[in-house]
Amino acid sequence: MTAALSDLAVWPVRRESEALAERLADGLGAALHRPWQEAGRQLTAFQTAFRTARAWVLIGAVGIAVRFLSGLPESKHSDPAVVVLDDAARFAVALLGGHEGGANVLAYRVARLTGAVPVVTTATEATRPLTLGVGCRRAVSVEQVEAAVTHALAGRPLTDVREVATVDLKANEAGLLAFCDQYGLPLRVMAHADIEARPCVTQPSAWVQQSVGLPGVCEPCALIASPRGRLIVPKTALNGVTVAVVEDRLPLEVSA
Repeated sequence: MTAALSDLAVWPVRRESEALAERLADGLGAALHRPWQEAGRQLTAFQTAFRTARAWVLIGAVGIAVRFLSGLPESKHSDPAVVVLDDAARFAVALLGGHEGGANVLAYRVARLTGAVPVVTTATEATRPLTLGVGCRRAVSVEQVEAAVTHALAGRPLTDVREVATVDLKANEAGLLAFCDQYGLPLRVMAHADIEARPCVTQPSAWVQQSVGLPGVCEPCALIASPRGRLIVPKTALNGVTVAVVEDRLPLEVSA
């Protein structure tokens, strides 16, 4: 393992996760550590390597990650970010350095590459109640996406939006990615099969069914991303872009 500072590094705890770690490292452009090849205790090796990267994806259990990090954090302004991905790639948890370290953004990047659910617990995201579902034709511009979103929000500010969700076929759509990057919004990608299983469409589209194999994209994406939310703006279409808006419901109060 190199001591040179890298932007991103992937640390699989178990050898059985090596294939997943390789795919992540390739997709993120990250350094890949194989701790089972090193002599000595893995915990000691991780603690030695901790500050050689600006952000880590640790593949394993959250409990293991907590033990690995014991005594290491010093300041949210300088600590490396840490995202924990379980071995089955079900959840990508922003564990350390959510905002300042970029773990929240990294969790979404990991989720897009693996199909995991991003888990972000920082307070700022919890106060943003809106999720946007977006579908679009091929090669739409960032201006087209922006105009459609503005139209759908109908005066609600973009600062109320927590995330944008779309189907996996649109994961690399340049205009959509540019829009999310411009406004600092994470893009969550939904698997085609998940949407097919839970279509949640108020206005089925024959064109979308023919071209994508689904009755709709924006509504089910938004509803799957925000499972306790309610659809406050059904599918709206503008110049090749469809947008639906879901608003979180407040959690039920627990009686004393």
